[in-house]
Amino acid sequence: MATMPPHRHDLNASARSGGLRRVAHRVLILVAAAAVGAGLLTAPAHAAPTVDEIEAQIDKKWEQLEPTIEQYNKVRAQLKVNRQKSADLQKKIEPLALQSELALNRVGDLASRYYISGPSHDIGALLVSAKPDTLTEQLTILDRLASQERKEVEGVLAVRDKYDGEKQKLDALIVTQTKQQNELAAKKKQIDGEIKKLEASMPKTTVVTAACPTINGVVSAAARTAIKTACGKVGKPYVWGATGPNSFDCSGLTQYAYKAAGIYLTHHTGDQWNEGKAISRGDARPGDLVFFFSGLSHVGLYLGNNQMVHAPRAGKPVQVSSINTMPVAGFRRPG
Repeated sequence: MATMPPHRHDLNASARSGGLRRVAHRVLILVAAAAVGAGLLTAPAHAAPTVDEIEAQIDKKWEQLEPTIEQYNKVRAQLKVNRQKSADLQKKIEPLALQSELALNRVGDLASRYYISGPSHDIGALLVSAKPDTLTEQLTILDRLASQERKEVEGVLAVRDKYDGEKQKLDALIVTQTKQQNELAAKKKQIDGEIKKLEASMPKTTVVTAACPTINGVVSAAARTAIKTACGKVGKPYVWGATGPNSFDCSGLTQYAYKAAGIYLTHHTGDQWNEGKAISRGDARPGDLVFFFSGLSHVGLYLGNNQMVHAPRAGKPVQVSSINTMPVAGFRRPG
C-alpha cells in the first residue's frame, strides 16, 4: 500500500489547522456583530446629571463669578474717580497754557520791539531827550520789566508742568484700568454664559393639581412634592400655630409642605428665611418660598407667574393668590 511522504502529512495538518482558525475567526466576527446588533456590547449609558448636581455646578460658577463682579465694580468705581480727576486737571491746565502763552508773547514783543525794531516811539522820545544817566536808568527799568515777565512765565510753566505730569500719570492709570475693566467684563460675560447653559439644562416638569393652576418649569423633585402637598391643602382652615395636617398658619403650611419632601424647616418665618438660599425675584422658581413685609411676618409657597399658595390669616383658608397683594421682602430656596 502506498504511503504518503511525511512532509505531505505536515502540509495537510497545517492546512486543516489554518482552515479551522479561519472558520473560528469568522464565527467570532458573526457573534460580535450579533452582540452589537442586540445592544450587548454598547458603551455603558451615563445617567443625565440630577438637579442637585447641576445646582452644585452652578454654585461653583457663582463662586468664580462673585469675586469677578466685585473686582469689576471696584475697578469701575476707581476709573470713574480717576477720569473725573483727569478732567479737573485738564480744566486747570487750559487757562495756564493760555496765561503762559500770553506772557511769552509779551516778553517776545518787548524784546522784538527794543532789540530788533528799535525802541518804541514813546521809549525813543524818552531816549532822545534823556541825559546819559537817565538813559541808563531807563535801560535798567526795561531790563527789569523783561526779567519780571520771564519770571512770570517761568512760574506759570512750572505749575502747568506739574499738572501735566499729574495728568500723564492719571491718564496712564486710566488706560490700565480701562483694560482691566474690559477683561473683567469679558470674564463675567463668559461665566454668565456658562451659568445660563447650566440653568437651561435643568430638567423641567409640569405639576398639575386639582386646587392650583398648572405649573410649568418645576425643576427639583423636592419642589414638586412641596407644591403638590401645599396645593392638596387648599381650603383647609387657618389656625394660629397649626402645622397640619388639617389646619395651618403661614409658616406651618410651608414647613408641612417641605417636610413631605424630606426638608425640615423651623416653624417660624424668620428662621425659614435664614434656612433657605437667597434668590432674586427674577430667578425665582416654582417651589421657592416668598416672604412679605420688612419684618418677614408672612410666607407663602411660590407657584410662578406671580402666584403662590399660602395660609393668609384667620377667617381665610389656605388658597392660591397673587404675591402682589403684599410688599414682597424676598425669595428663598429651601434645601
